[in-house]
Amino acid sequence: MKERKRHHTLIAVGLLLAVTVAALLALPGRKQRGRRGGQTVSYLPAPVTAEAAEVSSWTQAVRRVKEDRGEPVGKQADVETPAELRHYSDTRRFLATQVAEWREHGFRTPKDYVDLAAMIKSGEMVALRPVSKNYILFGVGGQADKGPFTHYENGERIALLGAAELTREQVRLAVSRSNLEGGILALRGELDSVSKTDRQRRAKLQAQIAEQEKALKAEREAEELLDKTYGDAAKRAELVSGYEALESVAKSFPDRDYDLADGRSRQELKVRMLSSLRPEAFKVLEEVAGSYREKFSRPLPITSLVRPDEYQHALSRVNPNATLIETPPHSTGLAFDVNYRYMTAEEQASVMAHLARLKDEGRIEVLRENRDHYHVFAFVDGKRPDEELIRASLGKIGGGSVAKETKRKEEVPAKERKKVVKKVESKRTGRAKGRR
Repeated sequence: MKERKRHHTLIAVGLLLAVTVAALLALPGRKQRGRRGGQTVSYLPAPVTAEAAEVSSWTQAVRRVKEDRGEPVGKQADVETPAELRHYSDTRRFLATQVAEWREHGFRTPKDYVDLAAMIKSGEMVALRPVSKNYILFGVGGQADKGPFTHYENGERIALLGAAELTREQVRLAVSRSNLEGGILALRGELDSVSKTDRQRRAKLQAQIAEQEKALKAEREAEELLDKTYGDAAKRAELVSGYEALESVAKSFPDRDYDLADGRSRQELKVRMLSSLRPEAFKVLEEVAGSYREKFSRPLPITSLVRPDEYQHALSRVNPNATLIETPPHSTGLAFDVNYRYMTAEEQASVMAHLARLKDEGRIEVLRENRDHYHVFAFVDGKRPDEELIRASLGKIGGGSVAKETKRKEEVPAKERKKVVKKVESKRTGRAKGRR
């Protein structure tokens, strides 16, 4: 009797687990994509690194964000956008202001995940949890892939390998090349033995040879690139060091280790690192999110935080708002995006009023974007950058476009930058003396 009862209990537990998994998959799944307004919408769930209770909190927060309000939401809601959240008459000024802030303070920005890992480790970036009382990360890292980590430089991506991984890759490429060369030789021998009148068989063999030759070319190019990038001792040391730095960060989290050899684990680590922000911006995020939650009892959905240059370029292929200027706002770690897709007119009005007030106080730059987002950029010291720096930055935002600047690394000459910054600092010092 006891054995039968225990058997029934096990079945009940199994069914409960199955229902729980199905419910989780019914939510925005591992990566759900939909089309809205001709653009791709991508959401990821809380990283699997979270504790079970945190995953449960995240799924509950998702339900609150997407809950049917019984009235129009998002762009269907009838809302009046405050002037503070609209573009300036010169649309370049929005980005120029954010570039000026970077130029004024001169802090570093991450090119790739190696740089970002170093900034997280040094405390320059604050790691955000997938969900808190006030906010939920609702799509952060949506374009993070399972591919190997790379060193990103001048638009090129170089695979990062440790010493052991480098040896394995060299052996793999050599074996693959040898097999392809042998296969091509065998196919050509077979082709020579086929009668010229057997056109169908000859065409099939020629197609196989062409396919194998294409694969061989790719493997040879991969070998050449590996030799080129890892052949130089200094470059090899730099790349191996980058891999080891990521490996160290992957093992530094208290809840779990990440395996750089596993694609899924790499993707989860990328999402975790992209869930970071500078302390100054996090303070603004918490303020806006706290106000929203207090009024509407919902967490504020945040869809984007810091973006290394490498990730920004990948995102620009699916998101036309991902600008490609020299220093994109998100690469500074001072920008975050708020999703208003599920907000009613009242909710949107409340959030925009709060953001408009922060802009009037000179603490942020902000824009209501057409893709269901508010882009928020926090100023480091709570003050807008000097007007001279803003004007000097206007010329770096090409063609009056805020989303399609494709020219890279048009960096301000060092002499020009120092001259403007020195002038700004001199003016500020003079004003400070005058107040004494």
